[in-house]
Amino acid sequence: MSETEKITINMSVVDLGKIDLLVQEGLYSNRTDFIRTAIRNQIKSNEFELQQSVRRHSFGIGVFYFNRADLEAVKAEGKMLTITAVGLLQFSDDVSPELAAETIERIRIRGVFRAPEVVKQVLSDRIE
Repeated sequence: MSETEKITINMSVVDLGKIDLLVQEGLYSNRTDFIRTAIRNQIKSNEFELQQSVRRHSFGIGVFYFNRADLEAVKAEGKMLTITAVGLLQFSDDVSPELAAETIERIRIRGVFRAPEVVKQVLSDRIE
């Protein structure tokens, strides 16, 4: 499982040229290195606001993985899950749409949600 996701951004040609100049000067190894560093610096400079938001919305941060056995255990307890996550939420291929519908009450994901397409479809009205 990859811990990174590819994104695409649009930039002005002037900003891109400035990045290329910084790369040429040896401050960064390539454009990606610059952009990744800039994003990390922005996240770090907003750390207080991020932590306040995580607390306020009760988000868990990290990688969350559920398989059929996990959800069957939830079902056996007669419970339903509300999942609030920042990062990656993944349901394995052995999770059926029926089991997901019976055990997932609500999903709030900020990041990436991976699941079989049929599971995503059955949960679509429960995802915020």
